Amino acid sequence: MFTNLFFGLKQASVPVSLREYLTLLEAMQRGVAMWDVEEFYFLARAALVKDERNIDKFDQVFATVFKGLETVSGGGGDGDAAAGAEIPEDWLRKMAEKHLSDEEKAQIEALGGWDKLMETLKKRLEEQEKRHQGGSKWIGTAGTSPFGAYGYNPEGVRIGQKESRHRRAVKVWDKREFRNFDDNVELGTRNIKVALKRLRRWAREGEADEFDLNGTIRSTAENGYLDVKTRPERRNAVKLLLFLDVGGSMDGHIKVVEELFSAARSEFKHMENFYFHNCLYEGVWKDNHRRYGEQLDTWDVLRTYGPSYKCIFVGDAAMSPYEVVYPGGAVEHWNKESGETWLRRATDQWPSIIWLNPVPENGWRYTQSTAMIKQLFDNRMYPLTLSGISDGMKELTR
Repeated sequence: MFTNLFFGLKQASVPVSLREYLTLLEAMQRGVAMWDVEEFYFLARAALVKDERNIDKFDQVFATVFKGLETVSGGGGDGDAAAGAEIPEDWLRKMAEKHLSDEEKAQIEALGGWDKLMETLKKRLEEQEKRHQGGSKWIGTAGTSPFGAYGYNPEGVRIGQKESRHRRAVKVWDKREFRNFDDNVELGTRNIKVALKRLRRWAREGEADEFDLNGTIRSTAENGYLDVKTRPERRNAVKLLLFLDVGGSMDGHIKVVEELFSAARSEFKHMENFYFHNCLYEGVWKDNHRRYGEQLDTWDVLRTYGPSYKCIFVGDAAMSPYEVVYPGGAVEHWNKESGETWLRRATDQWPSIIWLNPVPENGWRYTQSTAMIKQLFDNRMYPLTLSGISDGMKELTR
């Protein structure tokens, strides 16, 4: 049973080693989680999952391997359920004994005991052909049948309910609280922040207003009296430049770029952002409403922000190749020097530099300019996905 969990995680591309699996077995042998299913779930997750991005994959594999642990999966009711849990009967009986009162146990016995409960569930799943709302016999919702969701019966098996209301069900499952840490899900500000957190360099700056426990203990022991010590708060000292492509083909990517910008603004104390259109030229701007009247000289930006800054360009890199390689190729103005020239200056000024592309990676080969810019960035172009951002942050920390 436990080997099925191990191989299931391997198949789901969750990086788990034999050492971690043996740690789980050792914990079980020492009685860390014996007859409590939820305790075993948290123990297994702590032992086998080392990255929050894989927690949701673990939940899904756990649900498949230990089918019926909290919900019974299959046909019928709100969550389409079927009886037939591949869980040792002793586990379920012990869990019931631990969590049910004497009165509730007597009610289960009145129905015919655990075996009768599971037999009745299986029979009703076979008989029921449609969803049922309310009532006391059929599998459905908001009723008092022992089977279903959002109702109440002390001997019930919950099916298709995402959370326990009374916390009295014999089996409880499918919460999946960490689904939006998965790097395969749609981007959002919260999980972008998780990916950006990989770009950190801690430093203590400013006023010493944080209590220093270790320093206080050490100083008190040395001096023989209470000597309270404080220290500056620890902050992310990474300095970030964000160059954002706006307008034209980028209009379709506004939402995801806004989420990236919002996440970066909250994550990095030292961050400056600039806008450009299609390719970097001699002018950038801070306010899109004043892009023509209040442009900043790109040379001034290069001189102001030194090589210690991390730099991220965000854009689809989709344009005419002339906009990259030829003077005068820009679509909005006459550029004396090519976009390639300015991009090379940027990569020379900021060695830690990447390009994030909101277009799916399998579409890059169809646009010549994308390949050109990727080459200019020494292949440091990453898709604007959670895994792409994570890979980009790793590149910036080298």
